[in-house]
Amino acid sequence: MSQSKYGTQDGEIDERSGHTLWGRITYRIMWIPFAVVVRLLFRLKVHGKENIPEGPYILSAVHRSFIDTPVVGTMRSQRLRFMGKESLWRSKPLGAFLTVMGGFPVERGSADRTALRAAEDVLRLGEPLVMFPEGTRQEGDRLNREQVLDGPSFVAARVGVPIVPVGIGGSARALPVGAKIPRPRRVVAVIGNPIMPPEKVDGRVPRRAVKELTDTLYAELSDLYIEARVLAGDEPAPT
Repeated sequence: MSQSKYGTQDGEIDERSGHTLWGRITYRIMWIPFAVVVRLLFRLKVHGKENIPEGPYILSAVHRSFIDTPVVGTMRSQRLRFMGKESLWRSKPLGAFLTVMGGFPVERGSADRTALRAAEDVLRLGEPLVMFPEGTRQEGDRLNREQVLDGPSFVAARVGVPIVPVGIGGSARALPVGAKIPRPRRVVAVIGNPIMPPEKVDGRVPRRAVKELTDTLYAELSDLYIEARVLAGDEPAPT
């Protein structure tokens, strides 16, 4: 049997995953105190955990703060995968921590297709993946459709996995854009129902179907973001 770029043969652990038995034990040891700190500092409340499916899926959350990644990562004890810029792995201790916690490096400035292919590799290993549909942190009390990218929809359609939308309220107050030290503010995450991927036509996913999936994701995230903001005390409940 031949060995692929990211896989090994005869049942060995895939290099992209790197989740050996020792890795799973280490993850659990590190995740517990990390999750406790995040939950206590931000009084984190998570609604809709029952909406998270089994098997691989893409978790797509609203992105308003750097703390969104640890917030998402501590919603469940299951390890979630996420991309990180390759330069973070230049520090061996930081790189080792990120790898254990589910991160994998993507070269900054590389083609989007390379990053999307890496995302597909992870999902095909059967692991859940975090993809922020806005790409980077945004500001504002509402989502902007133009800032919601097709990346998660494209990958979900290619691999055939659902997208799980997540609204996060309070994170922008806990660590606003430009701030370096987080504040102890309430953060609430609301997990929506999984959005199923479109069916392929002649083995391919039509571009129109990807756009429609992004439209659906945008609509779901918009509602979940408002709900999460209300629960976090960021805005009054609608009358």
